[in-house]
Amino acid sequence: MYPEGKVYFYDKNLYAPDIDAVEVRRRIGMVFQKPNPFPKSIYENIAFGARINGYTGDMNELVERSLRQAALWDEVKDKLKQSGLSLSGGQQQRLCIARAIAVQPEVILMDEPCSALDPISTARVEELIHELKQQYTIVIVTHNMQQASRVSDKTAFFNVKASETGGRSGYLVEYNSTELIFNHPQQEDTKAYINGRFG
Repeated sequence: MYPEGKVYFYDKNLYAPDIDAVEVRRRIGMVFQKPNPFPKSIYENIAFGARINGYTGDMNELVERSLRQAALWDEVKDKLKQSGLSLSGGQQQRLCIARAIAVQPEVILMDEPCSALDPISTARVEELIHELKQQYTIVIVTHNMQQASRVSDKTAFFNVKASETGGRSGYLVEYNSTELIFNHPQQEDTKAYINGRFG
């Protein structure tokens, strides 16, 4: 099934048939709910994307810088030739974040980035998000309201409604600063969700 609607990034519809998917992936990084390192070495997980995007600088420096930015360098610097799959779940997620930032995207999308992680790993990823948002625009999808209140500057509340044909469609209920959304929501549905009356 093809996506419906339009998603614009710098006035270009990302669903348009003539869009260059490789260029989009370079400009918009993605971190998925379940860590998905490539079945390659830790080093190659970082170098791969940079290489296919024509990076001509010092690859060793790029790998180290990306792993440092992802707060993983000290844990893996002596085992860069080991498989990325050999790392713990939290380390794998930070490896995926390092892989995403290695190509210097403009935006990083994170889909429930901590839902498969333990509390300690979750805290490390949240600390990392706070550091990275100084350099990148980060968009996080989460059902964890506490996490949204901890890591975000702005919050959008989406809800789903049933359609007449039996399907479901999502819609934006409210968007504002995180403080206002959680402390002074303007829409009744937002208030009900935050207060636990549904969801």
